Amino acid sequence: MAYAAKKVFSATRLPKNTGMSAWVAMLPPRIERSQLNRDVTADVVIVGAGFAGLAAARRFSQLDPELRVAVLEAGVIGEGAAGRNSGFVIDLPHEVSSDDYGGDSSGDGARDLAIHRRAIQLVTEMVDEFGWGSDIVEPCGKYNIALTPEGDKHILDYAGQLKKLGEPCTILDRNHTIALTGTDAFTSALFTPGTLMIQPAAFMRAFADALSEPVTIYERSPVISIEGGVGGWQVKISRGSVSARHVIMANNGHANSFGFFRGQLMHVFTFASMTEEFDPSRLGGERKWAATPASPMGTTVRRVQGERGDRILIRSRYSYHPTIAISERDVSRAGTVHDRKFAYRFPSLKGVPMEYRWGGAMALTRNSVPAFGEVEPGIFAACGCNGLGASNATATGIAVAEMVLGAETPLTKLYATYDTPKALPPQPVMTIGAKANLAFKEWRAGIE
Repeated sequence: MAYAAKKVFSATRLPKNTGMSAWVAMLPPRIERSQLNRDVTADVVIVGAGFAGLAAARRFSQLDPELRVAVLEAGVIGEGAAGRNSGFVIDLPHEVSSDDYGGDSSGDGARDLAIHRRAIQLVTEMVDEFGWGSDIVEPCGKYNIALTPEGDKHILDYAGQLKKLGEPCTILDRNHTIALTGTDAFTSALFTPGTLMIQPAAFMRAFADALSEPVTIYERSPVISIEGGVGGWQVKISRGSVSARHVIMANNGHANSFGFFRGQLMHVFTFASMTEEFDPSRLGGERKWAATPASPMGTTVRRVQGERGDRILIRSRYSYHPTIAISERDVSRAGTVHDRKFAYRFPSLKGVPMEYRWGGAMALTRNSVPAFGEVEPGIFAACGCNGLGASNATATGIAVAEMVLGAETPLTKLYATYDTPKALPPQPVMTIGAKANLAFKEWRAGIE
């Protein structure tokens, strides 16, 4: 393959995961796909096998079953950021960095609904096609849950926004919320039926294993450079390469590591802890439920039912890390916050320890738009999840595949309405401002 005006985009760093995700720990060891250890050719090469990368691969195979697609995953499927979240595939407007989730009830809200529901459509299609059970995907809806009068007000405001959009929702009073959760710490909740709950690591594994030739997935194959130009690209790893006409950057914040979207992506980590199994009789209420906080920067809680006992997941704490890496100390410090929030919410589980703690990366843009589209001739980006990776990244992967093949769809029309990501402030102003802003929003969320 001849290259014109050769360019080189070299990785300055590789993805790093800190802390053992409970979702991976609860599964048997993965039977991995092979590493790339030779030079191969394909029509499209996808960098990253998370939500966006796998969704793009599936959409390519639907649009052109003969298309040769190579997917390069730096680590093991399910162990990266996609397998480290809380497992909410949310359909509704849900901007993590906002004050009230929903924003306005017209243009942006309707666009978010359509985009998120396209992601949910993909998941439900695969559930029907491959017969996945509730251990992988469960269409059970979710709750927003409050602990304070201010949280109760957030619940009512969000319900009002959803009603303007014509979306069904049900408000639970204190007694019904206690009946749901088994604890009197919570004061109200809002149920919305459209969210899918997944076991993230199990879902990513099942998704990858559902893709077949001519889609080829390579695990433990981190990309170190992308070289070429208008005539095509060679994507290199340490012991091999893929030559292709099109490259899809589906590696979220790590697009920065190759020089794309410099000064446009903000790298934020969220943290989670999960208890060891406990006797379900120690906590009343339903044995399986999941709730995002009334305040967007508050605490996500999920009760996970198991064969030998139940577990509680606590996710909170947001921190800015421009190096796209965190330390064990960062995880430990977040864990101290989790322990305090767990104890406040579930006093009947006093003495139940956390068994797993971990962190996961997400990439935000200043104006909450995806980092999407053709960034070099033949190189396309499907990045910038903005804190709702399971929904946003999945839809972005679908849209980028449609864009590459020239398919005009309702989804590509929606993505065409997005602005480009706004530039972030220069360093060190960016670091100082991001840390101060996150700290203030977490402080304002209080115990929520």
